[in-house]
Amino acid sequence: MADAKAGGLPARPLLVYHDSWYERPATGPAATTLATLPGYMNLVALSFVRPDAAYPGRLDLKGTGLQYGFSGTVLRDAITLLKQRQPDTRVLLAVGGANYANWDALNLDALVRLVQDLGVDGIDLDFEPVTPGCSVRPPGRVRCLSDAMWLDLVARFRSAFPRPLLLTVPGWSIGAYGEGAFRDAQPRGSHTGSILNLLRSPQAEAIDLVSIMAYEAGPTFDPWQAWQAYRQVWKGPLALGVQVPPSQLGGPTYTVPLAEQLARNVAQDPQGGMMLYPLLGRPPGTVGPDNPDGRLLSQALCRGLGLDGCAEALR
Repeated sequence: MADAKAGGLPARPLLVYHDSWYERPATGPAATTLATLPGYMNLVALSFVRPDAAYPGRLDLKGTGLQYGFSGTVLRDAITLLKQRQPDTRVLLAVGGANYANWDALNLDALVRLVQDLGVDGIDLDFEPVTPGCSVRPPGRVRCLSDAMWLDLVARFRSAFPRPLLLTVPGWSIGAYGEGAFRDAQPRGSHTGSILNLLRSPQAEAIDLVSIMAYEAGPTFDPWQAWQAYRQVWKGPLALGVQVPPSQLGGPTYTVPLAEQLARNVAQDPQGGMMLYPLLGRPPGTVGPDNPDGRLLSQALCRGLGLDGCAEALR
């Protein structure tokens, strides 16, 4: 893995998911949005790569799951150009997500070669089990059928991608509820407590950043309460995630003022950061502070975190 360039996690992470399906077509790297991202977007997750990726080499992306409308060579060169422009930015491959779930056929060899050939800095391990099988067992501890898979995946990915390559993990909105002060936190669902056992396991030492998918959780969900629940069990770098509207499940709906205020709250934590999904998303209707796109939300998160250069917008 010597060819993969990686550095440490940014001190104040702002992780954005660069949605390959919305990226504009380009014949060269300079024409991509990726190559021109502002510096405050200091962690960029290229979304999404299949766990069971087929990668024959030579930057042939057809079997990887990435949906960029240009060649792998253009993608590699866009990453290189981005890093020349923004040397403190780290680029990750987001593996998994809601639509790529064939973890039983995980092809780590293909992922290692893809990381190497693209010159990215690590992996965002986006394991989203549909039915984690969580329940509370005496003495009030959550146990999930998905726990063993989480522990196995984190160990295997860290072994395949040793530091200084980064390994980041997004967790479910309600994934840290169900125990202690948050035993009865609302809403409850099949993912209540689904990440607790990973975060308190020895394998958690392999993780560089945890982010909270604090969206698509319904109208009773409180993102700040979710942050506090995660912080109770995870003491490392933690990012609170917001989503470009609309929500498919009735909330939360992130406006510019709400996103900026949450980022300001998170910035009180020396290891706090923010996350945005999907960066290139646009809501229906007129875009504005109450109906923001990824450009407006990313600037709001930048301001709330106190980062530099927030006036520079996504191009």
